[in-house]
Amino acid sequence: MTNLTYCPVCGEILGEREEGGRLRPVCSNCGYIHYHNPVPAVGMVIEMDGGIVLIQRGQPPHQGEWTLPSGFIEMDESAEEAAIREAEEETGLKVEIVELMSVNSFPEGPPVSGIIIFFRMRPVGGQLRAGDDANDVRVFKPDAIPVLPFRTHRETISEWLLQQQNDSPSSAHKQAPEFIIRPAEARDLEDISGLLALIPANRNLSQAEWQAFEQRFYEAPGVEVFVAAARQEPPIIIGFIALSIVRTLTEGRGFINDMAVLPTYQRQGVGAELLEAVMRRAERLNLRELMVNTRRANQQARAFYLALGFSDEGIMRLKLR
Repeated sequence: MTNLTYCPVCGEILGEREEGGRLRPVCSNCGYIHYHNPVPAVGMVIEMDGGIVLIQRGQPPHQGEWTLPSGFIEMDESAEEAAIREAEEETGLKVEIVELMSVNSFPEGPPVSGIIIFFRMRPVGGQLRAGDDANDVRVFKPDAIPVLPFRTHRETISEWLLQQQNDSPSSAHKQAPEFIIRPAEARDLEDISGLLALIPANRNLSQAEWQAFEQRFYEAPGVEVFVAAARQEPPIIIGFIALSIVRTLTEGRGFINDMAVLPTYQRQGVGAELLEAVMRRAERLNLRELMVNTRRANQQARAFYLALGFSDEGIMRLKLR
């Protein structure tokens, strides 16, 4: 997000002051405080001919890739009005809302931090055609949906596919999705970046810090990353954990600084399985103990670590041998 230099009220050069627990641009002349707030957006899951409507993006980011129709809410309209308008502008379809699917956040961008509201919709008129900034528009059957570039879109498609499965005659009730824990691969970087941005302590990382993260992800020999991947098509990374290994001449220790799970997959055992994978890896490496930086964790995360046997000492520790 662009940083302001001058006060938009009186034109004075802005300074900086802590307000509400954060450093914010403030004007010492008139008292104006500038808040960086998330931008509201809408996403549309339009069901049609046994599948869903996707558009091929005509503009960056992710130009040429397939995504759900989506857009930002205008100042003078409701979220529902924005969804209906954006659907027609991008797909040519007149639609009606079936239900609110989910509300998700994308503090990682792109290009700015935002909140996106997803609606399930169906056509009531119009003609399917690419419009606005879309190069193409098509209906994709559930087994032919491509991997979508935006994390929030992938998560919503995952929910939609699960809903289709649970609505089938062979499904009696909603079940938690199956997932596997595996070492991270180079292709997982974008998903892990999105998850990393969900950790509050990472919200204000500079571009240089993000670049350093990418370099360590690819090159650091003492860092091992594991991901939780849902067993579905298209695939989706629903959580990750990073283990840093520190060795002295006589012993080794493991340090966990970053772990995150997608909000809609929390409280389904994903975090516990990720931590179990790291503990097994630490034992194979003959590490003496695991440490967790709880200063980066919220109360729910601290309680989670305590329940698994970590001691509460600021830096939580779990002796392995």
